[in-house]
Amino acid sequence: MPIEVTMPALSPTMEEGKLAKWMKKEGDAINAGDVIAEIETDKATMEVEAVDEGVLGKIIVNEGTSGVKVNSVIGLLLEDGEDKSVLNNYEIKDPGNDNSSASNEVEETSNSASKQQEQNAPASKPVQAPVVQAQKTSAPKIQTVTANFDNSDIKASPVAKKMAEQNSIDLSSIKGSGPKGRIVKEDLEEFLRYGSSGDVIRRNPNEFDTFENSMMRQTIAKRLLESKQQVPHFYLNVECEIDALLDIRRQINDLAPKSEDGKPLYKISVNDLIIKASALALKEIPDANASWYDDAIVKYNNVDISVAVATEGGLITPIIFNADQKSVKQISSEMKKLASLARANKLKPEQYQGGGFSISNLGMFGVKTFSAIINPPQSCIMAVGAGEERIIAKNGQPKVANVVSITLSVDHRSVDGAVGAQFLQSFKKFVENPAGLLV
Repeated sequence: MPIEVTMPALSPTMEEGKLAKWMKKEGDAINAGDVIAEIETDKATMEVEAVDEGVLGKIIVNEGTSGVKVNSVIGLLLEDGEDKSVLNNYEIKDPGNDNSSASNEVEETSNSASKQQEQNAPASKPVQAPVVQAQKTSAPKIQTVTANFDNSDIKASPVAKKMAEQNSIDLSSIKGSGPKGRIVKEDLEEFLRYGSSGDVIRRNPNEFDTFENSMMRQTIAKRLLESKQQVPHFYLNVECEIDALLDIRRQINDLAPKSEDGKPLYKISVNDLIIKASALALKEIPDANASWYDDAIVKYNNVDISVAVATEGGLITPIIFNADQKSVKQISSEMKKLASLARANKLKPEQYQGGGFSISNLGMFGVKTFSAIINPPQSCIMAVGAGEERIIAKNGQPKVANVVSITLSVDHRSVDGAVGAQFLQSFKKFVENPAGLLV
């Protein structure tokens, strides 16, 4: 009897995925542990290993297919001694069909497990907020322009008008060389040969390009929409002098040991120091390290900080766990590894799921200040802008200082304004007195 290969649940929240690529083809021998396919989830592309052995008899779901539900059959393995003839009358069970005995068995097991979890769960067990369904809109179809200009009243030869239509050229912007300024074939040939000159207008025949939304981009869109619709955001802003922070960063990097080729073994960034300062501030103000659920406010006993990383597919937030207990050098090394994995779509679910507080830093792009959207169920996200030199008053005297703008977005249901202000006060203290980050 053929063995069903199903879409695996690669994370606790995964409901469907995209079969990005088959690593085996029909007729290939499969051993337990072989990588048979790559699955694209909402956050990463992950390899799927075979748990049984046999021959890949049939591929049910073609590569590139999106919206494949968890536990649905994606392929069939033939056991030893079987050939493709056994597939002719084989009926694939639908995991969502209540009439399937196998499905009933799965559902009964699931219900039994759920009841057991409810009996064992504490009173303050977090409950996920309901999902808001966004109105779906479809991308427009690509339009190819044959002529977007009215050349009918332009003095031009029929051949010139035909060439203009085929190449989407506005004849009104071309000076003709024929009798009484008439545009002739040679004028169009010269334009096409040497390109645009002066104010000649030429449209791209493809009005736009359409790119299919990846699973990651769809999930980002859904969660951001939920956050803005369901979370009552409020915003707090503080400005920090970072001259001392920049100075201590320079000292740390200058003292870094060198490898055999003369390169430093580590290089601390401003963002690494900001992560550490945030972690110590959360340790001082634990009420800011919280999440809102319908039946309870959850306050975390560990300081786990999610850090936004821009990837080709969208934003992802790998986590620095127990950031308050790690040295700046450890945070720097770990952050570089996580960012590299994120950009290569290699993060494991446990490396980006969870966290109690988020940081988004756009300072390296020259953005002075911005307000970030909260990443539910977290209650806070801190937006870090670019440092810039400003003239400030110090003891009644003007002084030039490097200043950075920090904006904290807060969920008012779980974190009050005073708590958010206390957190920023503590954060500012660590940034402006950075020796405390090294203790």
